[in-house]
Amino acid sequence: MLRSLVFWGSLPWVALQALRVRRDAPRLAAAAGPETGSVGSGPPLRLVAIGDSIIAGVGASRLDRALVGRTAEALAATLTRSVEWQAIGRIGIDSGGVLGELLARLPEQPVDLFVLSVGVNDVTSLHRTATWRRNLDALLRAMSAHSPSALIAVAGIPPLKGFPLLPQPLRALIGFRGETFDRLARHVVAAHAQAVHVPVEFETRREAFSSDGFHPSEASYVEFGRAMAGAVAGAMTERSPP
Repeated sequence: MLRSLVFWGSLPWVALQALRVRRDAPRLAAAAGPETGSVGSGPPLRLVAIGDSIIAGVGASRLDRALVGRTAEALAATLTRSVEWQAIGRIGIDSGGVLGELLARLPEQPVDLFVLSVGVNDVTSLHRTATWRRNLDALLRAMSAHSPSALIAVAGIPPLKGFPLLPQPLRALIGFRGETFDRLARHVVAAHAQAVHVPVEFETRREAFSSDGFHPSEASYVEFGRAMAGAVAGAMTERSPP
């Protein structure tokens, strides 16, 4: 309650900064390349990554060098399996958009693993926490219904308080709100047996970002993919029968 009051009470003081950032921020395109791919050899694992610009690969030259490709690559090496991946992403989409638009693009057949990246645009669009909780819960329910045996890996909200694009004090305020949304996401995910929350933690050095100061660089996507694969492999081991 107190955190919410602090956020909304401080917002008018940074509104002009926010408008300037939205107007002047560089607009990077989604990554090039096919939206599907395969890597590795062995028993197949079907991966669908769905969500925002991280899934669309902004900051990478090709999708196989973005989160979905790097996660698939690391999983194939860790699990000694072939990973067949598909990316369903759109720049700027929030949790409501994923619900209303992207879920309709899921493949007909069940998959083994979902990677969900959503929430940053809910933060920057000033959505209410209740809306965020409701939408995230609905997303997890829908993915569970689509693929009852799948693991759902939910990427955490990154440390927005360190993003170079955002000037102070806007950066601190958005970072504060992002931490609130990430904490709520952990609670929602914990209520779903199929889901695991994967924290997005990294040193916010300038070289960790693409040219816009907001999206990951290709090197950061490598790190992010390895972390995601490690969390997924660990969760799969815990779910396996003894």
